[in-house]
Amino acid sequence: MKPLFEFFIKLCILSVILWGIVLFVLDPGRVDYHSIFLAWIMVITNTVAGYLLFDYALDKESTVFTKVVFGGLTVRMLIMMALIAGIIIRKLAVTNDFVFSFFAFYCIYVIVEILGYQKKNKQKKKTA
Repeated sequence: MKPLFEFFIKLCILSVILWGIVLFVLDPGRVDYHSIFLAWIMVITNTVAGYLLFDYALDKESTVFTKVVFGGLTVRMLIMMALIAGIIIRKLAVTNDFVFSFFAFYCIYVIVEILGYQKKNKQKKKTA
């Protein structure tokens, strides 16, 4: 199976599991699902962008790879920080629910992103 397809399958399965936990474990009267959804969308978009940048840069020379991966990480983090600040300042979400769910989703999805990098790198080494 291609690593990109496998990565997206893992993201879908993980998202279904996490949303099952959110919907069935958390009390609807105590949490704001809109805030959680907003955090999830931001994190999943960030994860996909990171993996796609890595996928693009993997076959490039070392300097291009470094610029794309680490430059992309920097740009993604700046965009995320600006979005988080905008959401909190404009009060588009319940701050506690948004921040806690963002942190939880980010910690989980960054692990999946790194495992995707490793899998893609292993497959490249096998074909080389």
